Amino acid sequence: MPLSRRLPKRGFKNPFKKEIAVINVSQLRIFPEGSVVDAEVLTARGLVKKGRDGVKLLGKGEISHPVTVKLGSISQSARAKIEAAGGSVI
Repeated sequence: MPLSRRLPKRGFKNPFKKEIAVINVSQLRIFPEGSVVDAEVLTARGLVKKGRDGVKLLGKGEISHPVTVKLGSISQSARAKIEAAGGSVI
């Protein structure tokens, strides 16, 4: 009998798993003041790879200038830091 059939199979691979790209607030510093940041802009700048199911903005780091963010999911701490800097979240 072949070795691959004799060894036990381990784990589970979910075929419906969503791959969410993670971006931190500190990575938004590369955008100029007043710019609009969405998934297409992040992909064009190379911060997110193509083929992902979505983008989530997390609150690690600081931002000092206002930007407008249009993303599907944003953490509460990231929303608070962007709005404290004078930006907006849509």
